[in-house]
Amino acid sequence: MKPLLEVKGLMKSFGGVRATDNVHLDLAKGEIHAIIGPNGAGKTTLISQLSGGLQPDAGTVLLNGADITNMPAYKRAKLGITRSFQITSLVMGMSVLDNVALAVQANDGHSYKFLKPARSICHIRDKAMENLAKVGLRKRADDLASALSHGEHRQMEIAIALASEAELMLLDEPMAGLGPKESALLVDFLKELKGQRTILLIEHDMDAVFALADRISVLVYGRIIATSLPDEIRNNDDVRHAYLGEE
Repeated sequence: MKPLLEVKGLMKSFGGVRATDNVHLDLAKGEIHAIIGPNGAGKTTLISQLSGGLQPDAGTVLLNGADITNMPAYKRAKLGITRSFQITSLVMGMSVLDNVALAVQANDGHSYKFLKPARSICHIRDKAMENLAKVGLRKRADDLASALSHGEHRQMEIAIALASEAELMLLDEPMAGLGPKESALLVDFLKELKGQRTILLIEHDMDAVFALADRISVLVYGRIIATSLPDEIRNNDDVRHAYLGEE
């Protein structure tokens, strides 16, 4: 079966530093594929190139076999790629519900979307509330986004990513800032998405990575040094020396 996403020879330099160095990667449909590595390894640069936020210096990105290497982010979004950011990008002066309802509305595609507030349209409100319930924020729906904790902002971003109904979700450290209870809730929820969405997960929480990932790739100084099943990555001497041994 053809991979949903294929990355071939991706290169990106900033001055004399190669942030991604000849990266080869593929994601099967329905897979949760984790990218791990030390700080400065190039993980966020890689995900930015996949989402269209950064153009690579060389290499190819294919989605369902189609070349999207030079396609801007908004066009990739229309093809079914959504990204959550390491730094939250929410409208803090709006309610939690309105933030998610706007994302549902943007994906809805009807001409009335500019004429009414998103939350006033029943099926949009219902879908937004459904996504908030999935990430554990239903009770906070009417609170301002600014009133939520950092961890709750991460949960909101997952709800917004879900609203796009994208086939490929690029999640940049979704567990960052979450407490143990919040992390466990999000891990359980992402497990439920297995087989329904394809997820590329960048994460420092190794418990979450090993609980979720079908496969893991290890990025060190811009290069992928190993891609394999979780148990094989855990027992790989090169990986342990380069990264896991630091934990």
